[in-house]
Amino acid sequence: MTGSNAQDEVIAAIVRHLGGSVRRVDTHGAVVLLGETRAFKLKRAVNLGYLDFSTVALRHKACAAEMVLNRRTAPDLYLGLRPVVRGGDGALVLGEAIDPAANDPDAIDWVVEMRRFDDDALFAGIADRGELTPILLRDLADAVARFHENAAIVEGHDGVERVARVIEGNRAAMAALAPGIFAPEDCAELVRRWRGLLETHAPMLARRAAQGHVRLCHGDLHCANICLWQGRPTLFDCLEFDTELATTDVLYDLAFLLMDLSARGLGAAANRVFNRYCDRRPREQEGLGAMGLFLSLRAGIRAHVGALAAGRQADPAKAIAAAQHYLTLALDFAAPRAAPARLIAIGGLSGTGKSTLAGALAPLVAPAPGARWLRSDVIRKRLAGVDPEVRLPPESYTPAASARVYAAMRAEATDDLAQGRTVVIDAVSGTARERAGLARAAHDAGAGFVGLWLEADDATMIARATRRSADPGGDASDADASVVRRQVARRPAPPADWVSIDANKGPDDVLAQALAACRLPLVIPSRVGDGSAPSASDRPSARR
Repeated sequence: MTGSNAQDEVIAAIVRHLGGSVRRVDTHGAVVLLGETRAFKLKRAVNLGYLDFSTVALRHKACAAEMVLNRRTAPDLYLGLRPVVRGGDGALVLGEAIDPAANDPDAIDWVVEMRRFDDDALFAGIADRGELTPILLRDLADAVARFHENAAIVEGHDGVERVARVIEGNRAAMAALAPGIFAPEDCAELVRRWRGLLETHAPMLARRAAQGHVRLCHGDLHCANICLWQGRPTLFDCLEFDTELATTDVLYDLAFLLMDLSARGLGAAANRVFNRYCDRRPREQEGLGAMGLFLSLRAGIRAHVGALAAGRQADPAKAIAAAQHYLTLALDFAAPRAAPARLIAIGGLSGTGKSTLAGALAPLVAPAPGARWLRSDVIRKRLAGVDPEVRLPPESYTPAASARVYAAMRAEATDDLAQGRTVVIDAVSGTARERAGLARAAHDAGAGFVGLWLEADDATMIARATRRSADPGGDASDADASVVRRQVARRPAPPADWVSIDANKGPDDVLAQALAACRLPLVIPSRVGDGSAPSASDRPSARR
């Protein structure tokens, strides 16, 4: 059985098997049939160059790879690989599920059987509805970090050559587009920036490849390939047809998600995911200098893929406008840095709102995806070997323990600053020694320094700490009302060389005071399109 039209009989057999109401979704590479509780994915009998499903053997191989690779992250969703065979009456039927490594010589075709999840469970919809809560973003970052931690390391690959091939592929794809979609000078400038950034970061990318940071990743990690399953963010529909394309630096894999969130106008969400991921995988720290390049490449790929597909869209003009905006994003991500990095230290007693300010400030600091947010509470938990939300005993808060926390925080800040990324320090910094150490870290990295000291009245601090302690979602801070009262009893005087901020006011007022004190180049939130963010991926999606 060859040719997509010849698969009509297969599709009819799947529809009969599902029974009831069936919804069909057609893509470049697949037909997805959605029943009440099950979904079946049939590879189209096509050869598109970058993917070849033209024979039954090739479709079997692709389906088997899809099962194996996606079960890394979504074992509950991917139920089985099923052959399509002829029954005793000559009609096509679905055979029993078989092991992905096995074959069935009688198979006419192959399908992947999945559990059906609710249509509103896709993170693309959750994001566009404004329903990405801090807890969801935390859990999403944790899911990606766990996946990358366990992904297979691929030896013998050159991290520099791999990125160079992506750049050349983007250049050729943009050059092949119809005239008038992109300004040629913009494309030329973008490629020039990519090549310059690659030259700058080549030694670091080579080290990362040698150190095991190039892994068999997801490859298509955007919001439309993540769903909420049983209350947990679940990655699915990875790039299965070419493992070479999915073999990449883990930060390039992460960059697709961060770029997608940013393109949807959700820069604050991107920064939350970025910082939580970095907190979970501090060993990725050296690679953060290449994040601008990675984000730009992801946006550039979406730009030319969207432009190429515009003619097949219901509203080609809208699709071209979205593609052009992706090109603008790609240029912005790869733009030269507007100002040197700085260390912004946010200090004050517990309950003054340090973390609230840090979380609001970090996404606004250029370059995207914003500043690295280093929180003493999170680093303390990491040094103790526990998750950030696990409460620690009192002996974890001795002067000696705190000295270790500040030393680790300074070291990490120095490394981040050296790569040109501004750092926001979120810590009490209650002693002159601690504050001097932070200023020295900035100096040693050749970065600027600004200290912000938050002041609030006792009742406000106690109320905030009480609310935080009662938060069912958990928080990295162990400071409750009793801790605040002890701090108040020995309240330090506001440091004269730090900017004093009235933290009794609302979060917006406090943020405005901080921005006025810092005078930083900011990330300007931008959303692709005119009201709805696109769901296209680096490649024409295998699912939709």
